[in-house]
Amino acid sequence: MRDALIVDAVRSPIGRGKPGGALSGLHPVDLLAQTLQALVERTGIDPAVVDDVIVGAVGQAGEQSLNIARNALLAAGFPESVPGTTVDRQCGSSQQAAHFAAQGVISGAYDVVIAAGIESMSHVPMGSQVAGFDPFGPMLAARYPDGLVPQGISAELIAARWGLGRDQVDELGLRSHRLAAAAVDAGRFDREIAPITTGVNGASTTVRADEGIRRDTTAERLATLRPAFQSDAYSERFPQIGWVVTAGNSSQISDGAAAVLIVSPQAAERLGLRPRARFHSFAVVGDDPVMMLTGVIPATRRVLDRAGLRLDDIDVVEINEAFASVVLAWQQELDADLARVNVNGGAIALGHPLGASGARLLTTLVNALEQRGGRLGLQTMCEGGGMANATIIERV
Repeated sequence: MRDALIVDAVRSPIGRGKPGGALSGLHPVDLLAQTLQALVERTGIDPAVVDDVIVGAVGQAGEQSLNIARNALLAAGFPESVPGTTVDRQCGSSQQAAHFAAQGVISGAYDVVIAAGIESMSHVPMGSQVAGFDPFGPMLAARYPDGLVPQGISAELIAARWGLGRDQVDELGLRSHRLAAAAVDAGRFDREIAPITTGVNGASTTVRADEGIRRDTTAERLATLRPAFQSDAYSERFPQIGWVVTAGNSSQISDGAAAVLIVSPQAAERLGLRPRARFHSFAVVGDDPVMMLTGVIPATRRVLDRAGLRLDDIDVVEINEAFASVVLAWQQELDADLARVNVNGGAIALGHPLGASGARLLTTLVNALEQRGGRLGLQTMCEGGGMANATIIERV
């Protein structure tokens, strides 16, 4: 069986996903196109040899519709012979894109492939693709007669089930900002971030740094924030909820893109490419769609079992900080050492551009492994509808 090798991984800075955000003046096709161009420039690869470009995107509506993968690769100047496709596994879309790309290389279907992700939440607000429509239908509603719930309510249910108090989830939020600020100061994001040129009010500017990190936040400030999802209706339905989820312990709405070049060993040798890591093991699971965000627990167990590894064998973990309660429940269940988890901060500080986050986490994981001299890295991410992906990579 062939290996699937990661040659390089790059990401854009992450901007706040609202009007006036650092990347809000840029069309999402152009944001992804510039990220693809940066990957080509860094690796020196001729884009004509790319077999496919697989892109994760959640809001496949408006400016992110009509197969943004194909539109962006053409905008990036790739030859017309290069195909592209767009996939949706909710927040794990670009992690799934990387799975599909790597599995294609391992099977022999591809030699050179790019996995990428994009989400411009300032241009395509979360949920806009289903605005005015019922995305579930009567048969699914019949299976869950009490109704499915928003992710914020799922995060509250997780906090209640695992006994997580407001102080605990706020502490993880504060940790995320402090670690991200320390990573910036130490230059640990320098290699992974590709500067993005954008225009605001007719002026051109280059964005080089993540916008969401709050250096001045404190436990006291976080404690003043109101619960983000509290409602009388859900309080009546779920009396166990303690209403601990706030904007300060949840991921940020963001704009961003990321891209990863994945090749076979034969292609790496033929093209003179030096790989940085290889894909070791994969897993994807389904879980309770009401709890929704707990899939990271069985996904981690499954990928470790397939790899023949224990969590103690993993040097660095990137788990998406969709909500602090998700990370802390996962930590409790797996008895994880937080010192190895999200060592450069996570989505609470950096932001969560939905379709791009999987490739962003992979980019950060490759770099963190190198920075810490580690060998094995684990990435996992909860996903809408009660799913999760998990990936193990090995530094080479």
